[in-house]
Amino acid sequence: MTSETERLLRAAGLDPDQVRRIIENALVEDLGPDGLDVTSTATIPAAQTDTADVVARADGVVAGLAVAAAVFESAAEAIGIGRTVEVSLVAHDGERVARGDVLATVTGPTRVLLTAERTALNLLCRMSGVATHTRAWADALAGSKAMVLDTRKTTPGLRALEKYAVRAGGGTNKRMGLHDVAMVKDNHKFAAGGVAAAYRRVREAFPDVPVQVEVDTLAEAVEAVEAGADFLLLDNMPPAVLAEVVAAVGDRAELEATGGLTLTDAAAVGATGVDYLSVGALTHSSPILDIALDLRTE
Repeated sequence: MTSETERLLRAAGLDPDQVRRIIENALVEDLGPDGLDVTSTATIPAAQTDTADVVARADGVVAGLAVAAAVFESAAEAIGIGRTVEVSLVAHDGERVARGDVLATVTGPTRVLLTAERTALNLLCRMSGVATHTRAWADALAGSKAMVLDTRKTTPGLRALEKYAVRAGGGTNKRMGLHDVAMVKDNHKFAAGGVAAAYRRVREAFPDVPVQVEVDTLAEAVEAVEAGADFLLLDNMPPAVLAEVVAAVGDRAELEATGGLTLTDAAAVGATGVDYLSVGALTHSSPILDIALDLRTE
């Protein structure tokens, strides 16, 4: 991985070492214990060099170009044929792209380009699909103060990449895991004996950790705020009830609508005055954005 690619990853809020580990594991899936692409090794001379274009096959929002660059660079190191690749990014993460747009070009040993192709595209297509889906939600909320949030419903091992893709698409991130934000949900409330008791226990055990409380009714929302909660998850509430909670809570807490939200209802939910809409589908149900690698023939 080049220093420029590492710089781009850091600028995106990604840890180059974590990205490197993801890529290494993905390449092992393809190359096996012997590190071998049998088709490319058999058909392409080690000395052959080509240029390939990374091309959008559909309209959308691109995300993960530096990650794709890191795949090609890492594959060159893994294959070990003594030569590197040069990646030139044409597009930028977060940009809208159209079918046929060239997003990047890659020049280097042809074996490396074809060996790395699927791993690079798997990550780039996945991340761009998340960014494209997120942008649709952000567009639907335009005109309101509400922002679309992701959740922990991510692909195991790819959370950092998928949450970055949400940011690139115009959304914002919730907690990264169970360690950085406490979230008191229904089972916690039941086990602790109520919303107020659960909130107090978390605050006493971890006084510096942000606490979010899930509530199901207007009464629970008021109880949670009066107990000290300053971030409420309003679970499966219709817009009329959301508006009541907004009126009752005022600016005493940030409010997040969650549960069963759809793009069709996004504008109506945003218009209630909530601060966020939490959408697990951003990461668990986004279709990929179709992107391909085309060797130049001239």
